[in-house]
Amino acid sequence: MTASKLFDFLGRVLMAAVFVNALPAKFTNFAEIAGFIASKGIPEPLASVLLVAAIVVLIAGSILLVFGSNTVLGASLLLLFLVPTTLIFHTFPVDSGFAMNLALIGALILAITRAWGNGVPSFTHLRSKG
Repeated sequence: MTASKLFDFLGRVLMAAVFVNALPAKFTNFAEIAGFIASKGIPEPLASVLLVAAIVVLIAGSILLVFGSNTVLGASLLLLFLVPTTLIFHTFPVDSGFAMNLALIGALILAITRAWGNGVPSFTHLRSKG
């Protein structure tokens, strides 16, 4: 395994660890978390359904991001969870989770672009024209 592939894998593992770390509380405090979701104006039955969907997306997205042959799908699933979660639960007022979620959103976008084969953007061609 090349150093690049090793670091890429390590980065995906560390990103997924954040999402996996959030799972136990969602199982053990299901009613409390569903109640918190409902407190944001989402009807109670829908809040429980959304929490179950979030759990499934977190599990599937994390597995696909780390071990799947389709990193783009895993990162996209995690973005599907993370973007609305950030907007609904970490803004107005902005809390400590907001900055971390923005960083994770950026990292997931990078994971998607790297998986497309474009790698890290290079601006060396701009320097040669100056």
